[in-house]
Amino acid sequence: MKCNQCQQADTKVIESRDVSEGETIRRRRACTNCQYRFTTYERIERPQIIVIKNNGTRELFGREKLLSGLYRACEKTPITSLQLERLVANIEQQIYACGDQEVQTAKIGEMVMEGLAQLDEVAYVRFASVYRRFKDIAGFEKELLQIRERKVSIPLEP
Repeated sequence: MKCNQCQQADTKVIESRDVSEGETIRRRRACTNCQYRFTTYERIERPQIIVIKNNGTRELFGREKLLSGLYRACEKTPITSLQLERLVANIEQQIYACGDQEVQTAKIGEMVMEGLAQLDEVAYVRFASVYRRFKDIAGFEKELLQIRERKVSIPLEP
């Protein structure tokens, strides 16, 4: 690894630390030439996943896009950023575990709804109302009745 300061290629690792639940390794390095210290991150390079939208178009899976949608659904709820990050990481892990290079938006949507149902009922209903595109109040009421029957409100570990 080249030193940022003097561009010397000879550096040594001072400390390594596991971050992101085993997904990333943080390394503190020191240049053997100028003693400059810097941090690098090493992570597994995952294959690019293609999302097949409902209209048949394809686009690259975007973690940020998923997280952004979740933040909108979770506005003014007690859900923390850390809980949303963990939910997205869990969804990503499920997608990669399938081993497919393509995934339907419907599958991602169901994973999101399952995760939100465990976190917060209001966020779940907000997301479901957009995702399921309720045409009338009856569809909305049906979803609310299913929530009441399930009555799942167990937050993920903070």
